[in-house]
Amino acid sequence: MNDREVVEYLLANPEFFADHAEMLATVRLANPHGKAAVSLQERQMEMLRDKNKLLERRLAELLRYGHENDSIASRFNRWTLRVMAERDPYALPRTITAGLREVFDVPQAALRVWDVSEPYAQADFARHVGEEVRLFATSLTTPYCGANTGFEAAQWLPASEETPSSDTPPSTESIALLALRDPEGKEEAPTFGLLVMGSADPRRFHEGMATDFLTQIGGLASAALSRLLPR
Repeated sequence: MNDREVVEYLLANPEFFADHAEMLATVRLANPHGKAAVSLQERQMEMLRDKNKLLERRLAELLRYGHENDSIASRFNRWTLRVMAERDPYALPRTITAGLREVFDVPQAALRVWDVSEPYAQADFARHVGEEVRLFATSLTTPYCGANTGFEAAQWLPASEETPSSDTPPSTESIALLALRDPEGKEEAPTFGLLVMGSADPRRFHEGMATDFLTQIGGLASAALSRLLPR
């Protein structure tokens, strides 16, 4: 009999082990953690202990992710309340970006809005942006997260508030870009702005990171800033 046939026989005849229980104590297997041989029963116990350790690690990871998500959700709620409580349209963009820095500990945050109503046309947040920025924003169906490869939008970012004015501001190594578009959230809707967050830490915003909360931030910012657009 070959190995496969032995396995198939044992699976088809589980009573074999009950009928030959004494055999289990005599079978000796190589110990993966040392040179001494161990019994089949001891080897099974070792395998169960390894499996339990793996499950414990996975459970610990799930609990950690759960705590992290709870913390982010709490921060998102605090930031949302700030944005909703802002009644001055001129101050709204600053409230959004300042909230991201203070509530989410984002080192740098800025935004630009275009095609705004005439009363806001001369505001800092409505300053001219290049056509390439508009086209790039329109192409974003999900937040961009990754290395700052010289994005024009990175130039909007102020120095981190933690950096003394006398020091050279740290370079922006990683960046997150969120398109601002129709509050209904339709991907094909025209964009009217771009929200940018940056960090000197190259791993703060990275390709492959979860973007669920960033998507929600972009959606809420879009809904709030839509009041700056012509009606």
